Amino acid sequence: MIAMSVGYYNSIWSGEDGGPSRLGIANHSGDLGLIGGRKNVEVTSRFVPLATMVVTRDTGEIYLLRHGSGDNAKCFVEKIDPISLEPIVTSLELEGGPTWPGSIAVHSNGSIYVVFGNHISRLSSELLLLASKELPRVKPYNGLVILEDGTIATKDFAGSRPGNVLEKSEQMPSHLVVLEPDSLEMLDEIELSEPSIARISSVANDIYVAGDRTLMRVRFRGKLELDSEFLPLYKTTESQGSAWDVVVGDSSAWFLDNGDDSYRYNGTLIGVGTLSSEVRLFRVDLVSGQVTSGRISDLSKGVVANPPLVDFERRIAVGYDSGNGIVTAFDFDDLGNMTQRWSRSQNHGGHMVYLRDEGLVVSDDYDLERNIAQMVILEIESGDEVVRVDTGSPVQSVLFPAVGFNRDLYLCTFSTISRIAFCD
Repeated sequence: MIAMSVGYYNSIWSGEDGGPSRLGIANHSGDLGLIGGRKNVEVTSRFVPLATMVVTRDTGEIYLLRHGSGDNAKCFVEKIDPISLEPIVTSLELEGGPTWPGSIAVHSNGSIYVVFGNHISRLSSELLLLASKELPRVKPYNGLVILEDGTIATKDFAGSRPGNVLEKSEQMPSHLVVLEPDSLEMLDEIELSEPSIARISSVANDIYVAGDRTLMRVRFRGKLELDSEFLPLYKTTESQGSAWDVVVGDSSAWFLDNGDDSYRYNGTLIGVGTLSSEVRLFRVDLVSGQVTSGRISDLSKGVVANPPLVDFERRIAVGYDSGNGIVTAFDFDDLGNMTQRWSRSQNHGGHMVYLRDEGLVVSDDYDLERNIAQMVILEIESGDEVVRVDTGSPVQSVLFPAVGFNRDLYLCTFSTISRIAFCD
């Protein structure tokens, strides 16, 4: 069992990536019972255009975030049946803004919080609107974290979007805000030192942001303050792309680079990369600022849109290159030095879930010949497949899976939500 940050509701999966440190681990046991042999697998799918993720509250309460498209898009939340996936209750349309996948989380106060476009909304468990706030910039804010004191933090997305391609010189330094959870009153705001496409991560009341060159740490102690003495540089050549979301644990931060081309997604990320450098997995020591890295492969034109997965107990980190269809695992030591453990061809694009007790990685694969997204469960130590199953989605997932209550998983793509259940 892992302790969810106290700002989150005590549920199995009350925030994206399982919590603000993005460990991809369920709050309570999310084991699927796969140790000792493969079980029967049941798949249920529902067509849901522009779904982003699900989160859980009390047993049987599953909430799905969906949105529209364009520069003035709205969003809404469905409370869905955990088995059939059909909506039980649907919120009113919520104010949004420029489209980029947003975020949903369940707060320790029991409320549902949604960030989408340049708005944040607070909903009751039955999806009644309790409060709404326009965020300062007319840009998409692409994620939220709940800090240890219950404060909500969010940041704007600085990268290119479909129909809104930016040159590097046009990108503005990103803008981080913290909000009081009851009224959504803004407590403080800060312009960061760099643009950032990554979603923010946090430990206690320290917020980590991958910029386009460095890893930034912002401390919140009633006010936001950039730690100017901690700006470790990961980008050392102009051929590198910007980093994506940060995984934080064991006094270290981990992330993948080459994220700039993710807006070129066309139903898949395969083959959309344009950069001349290979994708790298980075580790930053949060005390010394030392940066180490390992290459996912030696192929150019790599692209990613999401974070890696790290097992701090087994000392294995898993990264990927979605543009070239490669997943690679590394052993690492106390200093963050990496040695390749295994590598496999696999068209993984989305976030990962880690079944830590079973040592299993929930990943995805995209079958280009059949145009079908698959869920693939791998042994972290060997890279061997344990389960492979079609999800029913015709497009590749670049989004968020979640762990359910009954030995099941939920996977979202831009067309489909799928429930994958394991039974004897």
